[in-house]
Amino acid sequence: MSSPTASSTKPRPGRADIQFVDYDSVRFHISTPESKTVLLLSMAIQCWPDLLKYGSREHLEKEYGDYILPQSQTESEYDVSFAIDLERLPQSDEEKAELIRHFSLVKRNALAAPFLGSFEEQRHLAETYKPPQGLDDQPRESQGELKVINYRDGEAIFLRASHDRVTVIFSTEFKEETDRIFGRVFLQEFYDARKLQALQSAPQVTYSNREPPLEIRHLPGLRRNENVGYVTFILAPRHFANPELAIGTISRIQLFRDYLHYHIKCSKAYMHSRMRYRVAEFLKILNRAKPEVQTHERKTISGRTFRSR
Repeated sequence: MSSPTASSTKPRPGRADIQFVDYDSVRFHISTPESKTVLLLSMAIQCWPDLLKYGSREHLEKEYGDYILPQSQTESEYDVSFAIDLERLPQSDEEKAELIRHFSLVKRNALAAPFLGSFEEQRHLAETYKPPQGLDDQPRESQGELKVINYRDGEAIFLRASHDRVTVIFSTEFKEETDRIFGRVFLQEFYDARKLQALQSAPQVTYSNREPPLEIRHLPGLRRNENVGYVTFILAPRHFANPELAIGTISRIQLFRDYLHYHIKCSKAYMHSRMRYRVAEFLKILNRAKPEVQTHERKTISGRTFRSR
């Protein structure tokens, strides 16, 4: 009998104990505490108490089904755990790749629940909204619940649905004065880019420094100083009109804070590299500008040589 080829043998599972951190200090732990064939994936996120209020646990149960463990079996020091039986994986490579992709979006799916709730609130408010009938009839403000997600130390996401929009506000803290200047420039570009004809359908973006927007100004404990900025996105119904659009909108807007600070750091690194390059070029010019010292060799009557300037 011929021995099986390497391509026909299945890899044998081994022990795993891996910890890593995602953006916003979200901790993950992949381990095999009981069996090599059962992979345990756990996640700890700072804003989990806020997410529980807005249905994130129920949304994760809907997304991951039997993979999610009951709260009583969740790994200690983590907020949610999933058990993946390696002996019961899908058969095709495409389904396995899709399962891996789905578990890579655990954080995104956990944060999606408040957004989905606000989108549903907006649809309900739009159906029940009654516009003013005459000059004497004052327009009635129709707003949903103000959702607050404290996803970082000193920073939060605020969501509020109205009959014609969903307002998303990011509070972000700039550690340095240069970061605040770069941030203001970037956010001004968001505002200017929307004037282009091709980007008319983009959400409206506004930025305020120090003073919070009117939608959240009544909240106690908001920080009011030069290092804190508030970015407001106005999402119209066209941005979440169907599930596919809603998924894309949620995925993109969640990464806004990381996107902003990433580009601030890249811009500073680029400017520093250009400054170092310019300094090196100036030093070369200065070195070429130094006058050369002229030396002359002379001989004595005895044949000895000496140098004179």
